[in-house]
Amino acid sequence: MKEPILFLPGLMQDARAFLPQMVTLGTGRSVQVFVGDADTIERQSELALAAAPAQFTVVGHGLGGNVALDMLRRAPDRVMRLILLATDPLSEQPQIAAAREARMVAARSGRLKQAIVEDVPDAALADTPDRAALQMLLRDMAYGLGEGVYLRQCRALQRRPDQQKTLRKAEVPALFIAGQHDSVVPLRRQEFARDLMPKSVLKVLPDAGHLPMLESPEAVSSAIEAFLSGPMILR
Repeated sequence: MKEPILFLPGLMQDARAFLPQMVTLGTGRSVQVFVGDADTIERQSELALAAAPAQFTVVGHGLGGNVALDMLRRAPDRVMRLILLATDPLSEQPQIAAAREARMVAARSGRLKQAIVEDVPDAALADTPDRAALQMLLRDMAYGLGEGVYLRQCRALQRRPDQQKTLRKAEVPALFIAGQHDSVVPLRRQEFARDLMPKSVLKVLPDAGHLPMLESPEAVSSAIEAFLSGPMILR
């Protein structure tokens, strides 16, 4: 049996965020999804580890990537491989935290739709015919989770720890997947994270933005499959 995979969706995402990869990678392999709604990254990682197999590969997007890094910090012996999409390993900058606070105020006032649109604007996705449909999916996932989850997840992002030390100490193979058009977590930040890890590679997708697993699902699935089955290529 191949090693199990734990998927950690990003802000206000459910299992549908990784559905293409779960279908592709689920043959002969156990797949599991954890959606955290605690108001700290540390608590989310604690709960995710409690639900995870003894050893596993973790795949995280955005907020889920931050949780994945904290799982690696807590339990490096359990994380076999690390796959991060659109993940910023640094603590949130004050101006970004302030803008997030304004969106949280909007959500508390019954304007969750406005907050979600501002979290991932059209400009953060590649300009493709699928962009409008992906925005609708994002809103649908967000409405399903609700205002309370949004506020707690946002607070977790605002308070997230700096994981540079975790990346430097990591001994597991890591794959970073970035969309060329991601303006939420710019490519340079993801390159910085890659450069901190001794055993890591970065895959940049030219036709994707902040949601590469949905914008370029086949490319993401292929990159993960190759990473899991092939030899680790070091820089």
